[in-house]
Amino acid sequence: MSYTVNCSILLTELPLLERPAAARAAGFENVEFWWPFAESVPSDAEITAFESAITSAGVQLTGLNFNAGNMPNGDRGLVSWPERSQEFRDNLDVVAGIGARLGCKGFNALYGNRTQGSTPEEQDALAVENLVLASKAVAGIGGVVLLEPVSGAELYPIKTAQQAMDVIGKVRAEGAANIGLLADFYHLSVNGDDVPAVISSFGADFGHIQIADAPGRGAPGSGELPLGEWIDSSRSRGYGGFIGLEYKTPADGAFSWLIR
Repeated sequence: MSYTVNCSILLTELPLLERPAAARAAGFENVEFWWPFAESVPSDAEITAFESAITSAGVQLTGLNFNAGNMPNGDRGLVSWPERSQEFRDNLDVVAGIGARLGCKGFNALYGNRTQGSTPEEQDALAVENLVLASKAVAGIGGVVLLEPVSGAELYPIKTAQQAMDVIGKVRAEGAANIGLLADFYHLSVNGDDVPAVISSFGADFGHIQIADAPGRGAPGSGELPLGEWIDSSRSRGYGGFIGLEYKTPADGAFSWLIR
């Protein structure tokens, strides 16, 4: 199984730049990250330090988020946020540059919460514009933009696979074909989506899969979700990409489920 460790939610007992090496020491060859900087355009020194942490650890960066704002404070993306749209656009070349240098192909663009001062229709139109720009920004390096339904964020409007696919359809209609669904089985199940039906209907549109168990967002086997069955079903429908490990478990037991 081609797993990739999300080093923004796992191994958090360590400083961020030490986590790729810790993932490699645990036996993994691939890692992914949320946006690891405070700003859309970090300094050259910050970018170099991040890239060096990846390459010196001997791991492959398989996924990177565009800047999604202050996630601990509740932000969930800049894509549809009018007041911060320029920050998202300023971020595009930075993300594409990191992707080009590290060979990363998957780029998650969190849609953003509903905001006061703009109508949902205005935000949705802006989101399509920005997703088209993001798709074009990474197309030259063979990149794919990912759109993710998210749970636990009341103001985030993309909660189901169908809602995400509706947006993806609009982006593709604008000529940007390199956009796909990020199927996080935890978020989909917690939001009440019928995951087997999602796999059946949209498996061909999966750009990436992430997993955590529910309830609790812990490691596989800690909850009730048939994650193995869902992964196998996705594979049978042609998904050949990585499985992102995006769950919350202390480092000392984070990967013991693999042994079992």
